[in-house]
Amino acid sequence: MNYFFQDFEADAQTVELTEEESKHIHKVLRKREGDQIGLLNGKGIEATGRIISYSGKKITVQIEDSNLKENDPSGNLTIAIAPTKNIDRFEYFLEKATEIGLGKVVPLLTSNSERKVIKQERLQKILVSAMKQSKRLYLPELMDLTSFNEFLEKDDSEQKFIAHCEENEKRIFVKELDSSKKTTILIGPEGDFSINEINLALDKGYIPVSLGESRLRTETAGIYASVAFNLK
Repeated sequence: MNYFFQDFEADAQTVELTEEESKHIHKVLRKREGDQIGLLNGKGIEATGRIISYSGKKITVQIEDSNLKENDPSGNLTIAIAPTKNIDRFEYFLEKATEIGLGKVVPLLTSNSERKVIKQERLQKILVSAMKQSKRLYLPELMDLTSFNEFLEKDDSEQKFIAHCEENEKRIFVKELDSSKKTTILIGPEGDFSINEINLALDKGYIPVSLGESRLRTETAGIYASVAFNLK
């Protein structure tokens, strides 16, 4: 069954889809009135329903059955990560991390960032597409590009980690994790965090961690973090 994304409430009897989703269903998949489709609202609900109308470029679906998954431990994970110079690599991270599971992505603007502009709308579409493809029930929250200092001031996680490449004493990320706690990991750009940024994070209570013996690319580190958290 094909699944489509639309924000709707748990008690909804009918759901009107966006023009974009409606066009894909009608023009590409050739679905018609009476055909059954699946819906995800990105907030834990998986539903099935039947198309009852297609007018004004929007499809309306009659909900037949819906289920709510209330507990999503992966939602405790926030990955604050510097977008890569090659945006394809950052988009790859977003896709795979969404499939694996996480709660929030914060694109970070750091001292050594090589990419200082992102297309929020395009990145959001990648998250939605990955959620539908993997049939995950929760859509990660994508924040605006945020400065490193601003993020540290606002982060209220119970567990705070920073992955960097300096030869300082570090703990093993997978051994420190408690997936029942609200968790943030900071992942820097290709040129790593600056010494000042690392020290600032340490002063704010972030724990320096190693993601393994290899030096990972930014997007690989992000994917690793999501895998490690979900395995816990």
